Amino acid sequence: MPFATPEPASPSPYIVLGVAGGIAAYKAIDVLRRLRDAGYTVAPVLTPDATRFVGPLTFSALASEPVRVGLYEDPHVPIPHTRLGQRADLIVVAPATAHLIARFAMGLADDLLSATLMATNAPVLLCPAMHTEMWEQPAVQENLATLRRRGVLVLEPEEGHLAGGDVGTGRLAEPETIVELVGRIVAGYRGPLTGRRVVITAGGTREPIDPVRVLTNRSSGRQGYALAEVASRLGAEVILITTTDRTLAIDVARRVGIVPVTTADELRVATLDAASTADVVIMAAAVADFTLAPAPNKLKKADGPPTLALTPTPDILTELVRRRSAGQVVVGFAAESTDVVANAEAKLISKGVDLLVVNDVLTPGAGFESDTNEVRLLTRGQAPQEISMRSKEDVALEVLTRVVALLAQGAQ
Repeated sequence: MPFATPEPASPSPYIVLGVAGGIAAYKAIDVLRRLRDAGYTVAPVLTPDATRFVGPLTFSALASEPVRVGLYEDPHVPIPHTRLGQRADLIVVAPATAHLIARFAMGLADDLLSATLMATNAPVLLCPAMHTEMWEQPAVQENLATLRRRGVLVLEPEEGHLAGGDVGTGRLAEPETIVELVGRIVAGYRGPLTGRRVVITAGGTREPIDPVRVLTNRSSGRQGYALAEVASRLGAEVILITTTDRTLAIDVARRVGIVPVTTADELRVATLDAASTADVVIMAAAVADFTLAPAPNKLKKADGPPTLALTPTPDILTELVRRRSAGQVVVGFAAESTDVVANAEAKLISKGVDLLVVNDVLTPGAGFESDTNEVRLLTRGQAPQEISMRSKEDVALEVLTRVVALLAQGAQ
């Protein structure tokens, strides 16, 4: 039998409502009813375990189309996960269990709901529900952090009565709260940086000595690119000013504006221009401290060691702080090798930035050109926050989480 033809576009936003196997699954019925009352087209997808708690017939009776449970239950629709993923304007999973979250973070696709999550470019909203002890498990929180930096939205559970008479954090958010957030997502909300313009610099500048040689440093730009990817997934409009030609992740490449530069002066001009309309400026680039007037021709070894007359480059970070608009958050980076905290604290004060990210470049795995980093986050009036060794994407999420808090405080 040939594949079924694609369904016509829904006259209203098409919501896939995923229901995982937890006691809170009964609340998904109320979520479904409220979504339908709000005018959404809703396609319910239950995991096999969810059917132990709620009846599929109830969802079919209330939804816009019959409930789906299995990948292979309808021979007329051989690829239901792909069709659901392509049609969806939003996928909501309520409740999202610890098991479902772990499988999603790992990229497993062994049932209809997990396969649909893998087969969509639509935004995804997870609404976790579980006992407090499970919610507080490091494995659960690390899986959620992984999903957040990939752009998955998470509506955290509330405190209240749980199964078995327990009380604590882990109760599914109220259905009206879920539906209100659905409305915001359908209207364009993609995360805590939605509506914010974020300028990020990346890489090490290169100052020409002659037509062949340059004065540079070992920065690869990986941390700056990680910041750009995560900021985009959190909803920001991102401008990436970079000296390196790295590849952005497929899902964000089309959304990030790239401005290529080479020298410290080019970086300064581009950054000051972009910063004039930015909510956040993150100076992750390693800017040369000195430049020079390049020789017009290649310097010859036979002529002996050249004398290089170095002159200081402009202090871009200080100039950004001096020029910034009200409420703009400015983030600086510092690469240190001795007296890391003392040097960073001095730079935090002298530069006047809202947040300083510092790392010890001599720490294995935290230096230049590595895939991981270990940093401290410094803000005025607070103790340094230590971010242990992790991927540069995870470090980016920690930095941007602090930026979101600073925006909320109206940092200046």
